[in-house]
Amino acid sequence: MGTRSRAFEKSGASLAETLVRAGLSAPLAEKLEAMPHRLIVVEPRRPFREPGHMRDEVMFVRSGILSKFKTDGAGRRQIIALRMAGDGILPTHKVADYGIQAITRADVMIGSGKDFDAIVDANPEMTRFFWGLTQRHAAIGYEWLVNCGRRDSTARVAHLLCETAERFGLANEGGRMRNPFTQQQIADITGQTSVNVNRVFADLERQGLIVREGREIIFTDWAEMRRLASFQPEYLH
Repeated sequence: MGTRSRAFEKSGASLAETLVRAGLSAPLAEKLEAMPHRLIVVEPRRPFREPGHMRDEVMFVRSGILSKFKTDGAGRRQIIALRMAGDGILPTHKVADYGIQAITRADVMIGSGKDFDAIVDANPEMTRFFWGLTQRHAAIGYEWLVNCGRRDSTARVAHLLCETAERFGLANEGGRMRNPFTQQQIADITGQTSVNVNRVFADLERQGLIVREGREIIFTDWAEMRRLASFQPEYLH
């Protein structure tokens, strides 16, 4: 298994290095890393932050994957966004209507919204950086809306796999990606049941689009996978 296929595992990189890879200049990344904070490990087995609480804090994902989720009146969960290494969850300064849970084991830096706001206000370049990230996350959200609202069950899962491979830098013929998601997590992202997700994976293998080796997914026909998913990666860049 190549190093990049383990992109959601602990990277060993500092937060500043992670933010620089995400596009922030080194001096500003170092300012954020120097902000008063605590470093914690978030395990995926239970929610890290529940909905309905004040969220006057900033989070940066150093490694792993966090998710935002909401629940309906029956308690059924919908994962509405992912945050990967270099991504942040910005302060809301109000009661948050979404919860946060790890998809994989994640190393997360948490600081106060007040300290974060002071740094951003003093550095216009940082404002532009986070505005760009916010726009990118919005574009991903629009694509997820189309995915759940208009694509069939197979295309939904294929699109999620294509998007994840693209974000990990593994989007190519013969690319190998260690699947970071459980079947239930994929179901919670794509609005299906875990039983149906299992059937979709079997169908993708029957069509010769992927091969699974344990947690590893090998893309054996990347062009057809993209076509099936209606995946156009420009919204990620």
